[in-house]
Amino acid sequence: MEIPWHDYTNNDSDVLICKAGLIEKASVIGRVGLIMLSCGTGAWRVRSSMNKLSRELGVTCTVDIGLMSIEFNCFDGHDCVSQSLSIPNTGVNTSKLYRMEQFVDSFPDKEAHMTGEEIHQCLDQIEEIHTLYSPSTLGLAAALACCGFTFLLGGGISEMIFAFFAAGIGNALRTKLIKHHFTLFLNVALSVSTACLIYACLLKAAELIFHISVLHEAGYICSMLFIIPGFPFITSGIDLAKLDLRSGLERLTYSVIIVLVATMFAWIMALILKLQPVDFLSIHLDTGSMLVFRLLASFCGVFGFSIMFNSPVPMTTTAALIGALANTLRLELVDLAGLPPAAAAFIGALTAGLLASAIKQYNGYPRISLTVPSIVIMVPGLYLYRAIYNFGIMSLADAVSWFAAAAMIIMALPLGLIFARILTDRTFRYCT
Repeated sequence: MEIPWHDYTNNDSDVLICKAGLIEKASVIGRVGLIMLSCGTGAWRVRSSMNKLSRELGVTCTVDIGLMSIEFNCFDGHDCVSQSLSIPNTGVNTSKLYRMEQFVDSFPDKEAHMTGEEIHQCLDQIEEIHTLYSPSTLGLAAALACCGFTFLLGGGISEMIFAFFAAGIGNALRTKLIKHHFTLFLNVALSVSTACLIYACLLKAAELIFHISVLHEAGYICSMLFIIPGFPFITSGIDLAKLDLRSGLERLTYSVIIVLVATMFAWIMALILKLQPVDFLSIHLDTGSMLVFRLLASFCGVFGFSIMFNSPVPMTTTAALIGALANTLRLELVDLAGLPPAAAAFIGALTAGLLASAIKQYNGYPRISLTVPSIVIMVPGLYLYRAIYNFGIMSLADAVSWFAAAAMIIMALPLGLIFARILTDRTFRYCT
């Protein structure tokens, strides 16, 4: 149910928030935490924002944060206020998150000298920040991201073209379903199935018209990689590192649900359309050309994912530059240095985290808005799908092998970001 935030204040009151009653203060603290939670950021960031406001308003706040709910208590030495708040659905909105971080950072100098009603009016404006892009633009962003993903996984021109159109249509449909509030399972199942179907149709048409090889079917996996739950995957690892077990486990469960539903329906579509996850045809490029194309494909992939997270174009471009460097470094470490993929993923994520921390000092962009898009492209969606596919056909040895490889990389990615944060952020380094 919608919360009447303005009922906690007096419209004609000129009492500043720092002099207001505990209920009015708690309404501001709780609403800030709820908006932060709705942006998709982790529990640690939500808690630190609420703590900052609490200290400024002279109250003590204890809070328990989940994926979609907050329960908190505020004390001022005389009274206690307890509230339980929740959001109707989870998602990612980095544009709103950026504005909220600016609000929290400026609170001691600006909002703390305003009335409760004026603060809630400011928060009303922030809550009105919805998606910056239309479904067609988000479809194009997914098309660009999956096209880059396809090349990085070993696909050629044919696979990239097919994945571009299939992923674009699939994500445009998914965005429409989300806009009309369809349930999670339905929008994941329909968007993934549509992407696989479009890819199969394009492949069949190209076979009949241009007589291309059926072996190009390998790219159908790439057409559904727009569904990868990058934000909850990464924030779950960060929350677990800060011992926010409730939020970490809930986010991890949410991520696993999306992956399982997506891979199961992709497997069913593969059976219906007679597609198999075969190896990509070899691409013959020299080392220098491969390096350049990897940088370009990584940039495009991260740019597309960042647009899907509702980042403004300047933030998107910054994340894409970080991702291009970090992901290309990861791939070159595997190919040239012979490093295990999980170790290379850790170094790539660490590099992305360090670059994001350095850039934040100059433009103030939230680290998570830069780091998550830049390493989503490192998430082994291909490995996860092949694991489920092999489980489905009872090829258990192959399934376990693919799943183990995917699990190692998935664990390495948040670890890289966590240690980058430990090295560069004193507030993250300590428990207090």
